Amino acid sequence: MKSYQNLALLQNLYLLKSIGFKYIDQFSINENMFNEKPLSMKELNNNIFSCHLCDLSKSRNQSMCGYGDTDANLMIIDFSVSSNDDSTNGYYTGRSGKMLKDMIEKVLKLNIDEVYFTHAIKCKTLNSNTPSSSEWESCKNYLYSQIEFIKPKIIVTLGKDAYAKIIDEDEDFQNVRGHVIDFKNYKLIPIEHPNYLLRNPENKKTSFNDLKTIKSYL
Repeated sequence: MKSYQNLALLQNLYLLKSIGFKYIDQFSINENMFNEKPLSMKELNNNIFSCHLCDLSKSRNQSMCGYGDTDANLMIIDFSVSSNDDSTNGYYTGRSGKMLKDMIEKVLKLNIDEVYFTHAIKCKTLNSNTPSSSEWESCKNYLYSQIEFIKPKIIVTLGKDAYAKIIDEDEDFQNVRGHVIDFKNYKLIPIEHPNYLLRNPENKKTSFNDLKTIKSYL
Protein backbone atom coordinates (compact mmCIF):
# COMPACT_ATOMS: atom_id res chain seq x y z
CA MET A 1 0.00 0.00 0.00
CA LYS A 2 1.37 3.37 -0.97
CA SER A 3 2.36 5.90 1.67
CA TYR A 4 -0.51 8.32 0.99
CA GLN A 5 -3.01 5.47 1.18
CA ASN A 6 -1.57 4.51 4.56
CA LEU A 7 -1.86 8.13 5.73
CA ALA A 8 -5.46 8.36 4.54
CA LEU A 9 -6.37 5.10 6.29
CA LEU A 10 -4.70 6.22 9.52
CA GLN A 11 -6.50 9.58 9.33
CA ASN A 12 -9.87 7.84 9.12
CA LEU A 13 -8.99 5.59 12.06
CA TYR A 14 -8.11 8.62 14.19
CA LEU A 15 -11.35 10.28 13.16
CA LEU A 16 -13.37 7.22 14.20
CA LYS A 17 -11.49 7.08 17.49
CA SER A 18 -12.15 10.78 18.16
CA ILE A 19 -15.93 10.28 17.90
CA GLY A 20 -15.99 7.30 20.27
CA PHE A 21 -15.17 4.13 18.33
CA LYS A 22 -12.94 1.78 20.30
CA TYR A 23 -12.82 -1.09 17.81
CA ILE A 24 -13.57 -1.63 14.15
CA ASP A 25 -13.47 -4.88 12.24
CA GLN A 26 -10.74 -5.42 9.70
CA PHE A 27 -11.62 -4.06 6.30
CA SER A 28 -9.92 -3.72 2.96
CA ILE A 29 -9.36 -0.46 1.20
CA ASN A 30 -10.00 0.25 -2.43
CA GLU A 31 -6.66 1.38 -3.88
CA ASN A 32 -8.48 3.74 -6.23
CA MET A 33 -10.03 5.67 -3.33
CA PHE A 34 -6.99 7.90 -2.80
CA ASN A 35 -4.53 9.70 -5.01
CA GLU A 36 -0.94 8.91 -4.14
CA LYS A 37 -0.24 12.65 -4.05
CA PRO A 38 -2.52 15.69 -3.98
CA LEU A 39 -3.01 17.16 -7.43
CA SER A 40 -3.22 20.83 -6.36
CA MET A 41 -2.46 23.16 -3.46
CA LYS A 42 -6.20 23.36 -2.81
CA GLU A 43 -6.43 19.60 -2.42
CA LEU A 44 -3.31 19.57 -0.26
CA ASN A 45 -4.72 22.32 1.99
CA ASN A 46 -7.97 20.39 2.37
CA ASN A 47 -5.98 17.33 3.44
CA ILE A 48 -4.11 19.39 6.05
CA PHE A 49 -7.30 21.06 7.36
CA SER A 50 -9.01 17.69 7.86
CA CYS A 51 -5.96 15.80 9.13
CA HIS A 52 -6.30 13.42 12.09
CA LEU A 53 -3.08 11.48 11.60
CA CYS A 54 -1.73 12.07 15.10
CA ASP A 55 -2.79 13.11 18.59
CA LEU A 56 -2.08 16.78 17.88
CA SER A 57 -5.45 16.93 16.15
CA LYS A 58 -7.04 16.64 19.62
CA SER A 59 -5.48 19.77 21.07
CA ARG A 60 -5.52 22.20 18.15
CA ASN A 61 -8.11 24.80 17.25
CA GLN A 62 -7.17 24.25 13.60
CA SER A 63 -4.37 22.84 11.53
CA MET A 64 -2.42 25.57 9.74
CA CYS A 65 -1.51 25.13 6.08
CA GLY A 66 0.55 28.21 5.36
CA TYR A 67 0.31 31.85 4.38
CA GLY A 68 1.42 33.89 1.38
CA ASP A 69 2.18 33.58 -2.30
CA THR A 70 2.04 30.02 -3.62
CA ASP A 71 4.36 31.13 -6.45
CA ALA A 72 6.84 32.75 -4.06
CA ASN A 73 10.59 32.80 -4.66
CA LEU A 74 11.11 32.61 -0.90
CA MET A 75 9.62 29.93 1.35
CA ILE A 76 10.11 30.23 5.11
CA ILE A 77 9.62 27.18 7.33
CA ASP A 78 9.17 27.36 11.09
CA PHE A 79 9.22 24.13 13.09
CA SER A 80 5.86 24.05 14.85
CA VAL A 81 2.71 26.08 15.47
CA SER A 82 2.74 28.11 18.69
CA SER A 83 -0.22 28.41 21.05
CA ASN A 84 -0.57 32.04 19.98
CA ASP A 85 -0.62 31.06 16.29
CA ASP A 86 -3.24 28.40 16.99
CA SER A 87 -5.52 30.62 19.09
CA THR A 88 -5.49 33.49 16.58
CA ASN A 89 -5.09 31.46 13.36
CA GLY A 90 -2.26 33.89 12.56
CA TYR A 91 1.19 33.46 11.02
CA TYR A 92 3.09 36.51 12.31
CA THR A 93 1.93 36.59 15.92
CA GLY A 94 3.62 37.76 19.08
CA ARG A 95 7.04 39.37 19.40
CA SER A 96 8.79 36.71 17.31
CA GLY A 97 6.24 37.13 14.53
CA LYS A 98 6.76 40.88 14.50
CA MET A 99 10.53 40.37 14.34
CA LEU A 100 10.17 37.94 11.42
CA LYS A 101 7.92 40.40 9.62
CA ASP A 102 10.52 43.13 10.13
CA MET A 103 13.23 40.83 8.75
CA ILE A 104 11.18 40.27 5.61
CA GLU A 105 10.01 43.83 5.05
CA LYS A 106 12.93 45.91 6.31
CA VAL A 107 15.91 43.76 5.31
CA LEU A 108 14.75 41.55 2.44
CA LYS A 109 12.54 44.38 1.14
CA LEU A 110 9.61 42.07 0.50
CA ASN A 111 6.01 42.21 1.61
CA ILE A 112 4.87 39.24 3.69
CA ASP A 113 2.32 38.52 0.96
CA GLU A 114 5.23 37.90 -1.44
CA VAL A 115 6.71 35.02 0.55
CA TYR A 116 5.22 31.69 1.58
CA PHE A 117 5.41 30.93 5.29
CA THR A 118 4.51 27.57 6.80
CA HIS A 119 5.34 25.15 9.60
CA ALA A 120 6.93 21.72 9.47
CA ILE A 121 4.44 20.54 12.12
CA LYS A 122 1.03 21.85 11.10
CA CYS A 123 -0.67 21.80 14.52
CA LYS A 124 -0.03 23.21 17.98
CA THR A 125 1.95 20.78 20.12
CA LEU A 126 0.50 19.20 23.25
CA ASN A 127 1.28 21.28 26.36
CA SER A 128 3.97 23.17 24.39
CA ASN A 129 6.08 20.01 24.20
CA THR A 130 8.63 19.45 21.46
CA PRO A 131 6.89 17.59 18.61
CA SER A 132 7.72 13.89 18.53
CA SER A 133 9.32 11.99 15.67
CA SER A 134 5.98 10.28 14.93
CA GLU A 135 4.23 13.65 14.69
CA TRP A 136 6.85 14.82 12.22
CA GLU A 137 6.41 11.59 10.24
CA SER A 138 2.68 12.36 10.00
CA CYS A 139 3.34 15.90 8.73
CA LYS A 140 6.42 15.69 6.56
CA ASN A 141 4.70 14.62 3.33
CA TYR A 142 2.48 17.69 3.60
CA LEU A 143 5.53 19.93 3.83
CA TYR A 144 7.43 18.23 1.01
CA SER A 145 4.33 18.48 -1.20
CA GLN A 146 4.09 22.21 -0.46
CA ILE A 147 7.71 22.64 -1.54
CA GLU A 148 7.04 20.75 -4.78
CA PHE A 149 4.00 22.91 -5.61
CA ILE A 150 5.63 26.24 -4.75
CA LYS A 151 9.10 25.54 -6.19
CA PRO A 152 10.81 28.45 -4.41
CA LYS A 153 14.24 29.78 -5.32
CA ILE A 154 15.23 29.77 -1.66
CA ILE A 155 13.98 27.83 1.36
CA VAL A 156 14.75 29.39 4.74
CA THR A 157 14.42 27.31 7.90
CA LEU A 158 13.98 29.04 11.27
CA GLY A 159 16.07 27.54 14.05
CA LYS A 160 17.89 24.28 14.57
CA ASP A 161 14.80 22.06 14.99
CA ALA A 162 13.28 22.93 11.62
CA TYR A 163 16.64 22.48 9.90
CA ALA A 164 17.42 19.15 11.57
CA LYS A 165 14.07 17.58 10.70
CA ILE A 166 13.88 18.79 7.12
CA ILE A 167 17.48 17.93 6.23
CA ASP A 168 17.40 14.79 8.41
CA GLU A 169 20.87 15.46 9.78
CA ASP A 170 22.07 15.81 13.34
CA GLU A 171 24.73 18.46 12.79
CA ASP A 172 25.90 21.37 14.92
CA PHE A 173 23.54 24.14 13.84
CA GLN A 174 26.21 26.82 14.13
CA ASN A 175 28.27 25.00 11.49
CA VAL A 176 25.51 25.37 8.89
CA ARG A 177 23.68 28.54 9.97
CA GLY A 178 23.76 31.12 7.19
CA HIS A 179 25.27 28.68 4.68
CA VAL A 180 23.67 27.88 1.33
CA ILE A 181 22.86 24.17 1.28
CA ASP A 182 21.74 21.99 -1.61
CA PHE A 183 18.44 20.34 -0.67
CA LYS A 184 16.69 18.26 -3.32
CA ASN A 185 16.48 20.71 -6.26
CA TYR A 186 16.50 23.81 -4.07
CA LYS A 187 18.82 26.10 -2.15
CA LEU A 188 18.22 26.08 1.59
CA ILE A 189 19.58 28.61 4.10
CA PRO A 190 19.10 27.95 7.83
CA ILE A 191 18.96 30.99 10.13
CA GLU A 192 18.35 31.61 13.81
CA HIS A 193 14.76 31.58 14.99
CA PRO A 194 13.36 35.00 15.99
CA ASN A 195 12.61 33.59 19.46
CA TYR A 196 16.33 32.86 19.87
CA LEU A 197 17.22 36.38 18.77
CA LEU A 198 14.79 37.88 21.27
CA ARG A 199 16.61 35.99 24.02
CA ASN A 200 20.05 36.65 22.54
CA PRO A 201 19.94 40.12 20.95
CA GLU A 202 23.75 40.20 20.60
CA ASN A 203 23.33 37.75 17.67
CA LYS A 204 21.09 40.06 15.63
CA LYS A 205 24.05 41.37 13.60
CA THR A 206 25.00 37.83 12.55
CA SER A 207 21.41 37.16 11.49
CA PHE A 208 21.37 40.45 9.57
CA ASN A 209 24.33 39.16 7.52
CA ASP A 210 22.47 35.88 6.94
CA LEU A 211 19.51 37.85 5.63
CA LYS A 212 21.79 39.67 3.21
CA THR A 213 22.92 36.27 1.91
CA ILE A 214 19.28 35.29 1.38
CA LYS A 215 18.57 38.55 -0.43
CA SER A 216 21.50 37.99 -2.82
CA TYR A 217 19.92 34.73 -4.02
CA LEU A 218 16.45 36.11 -4.67
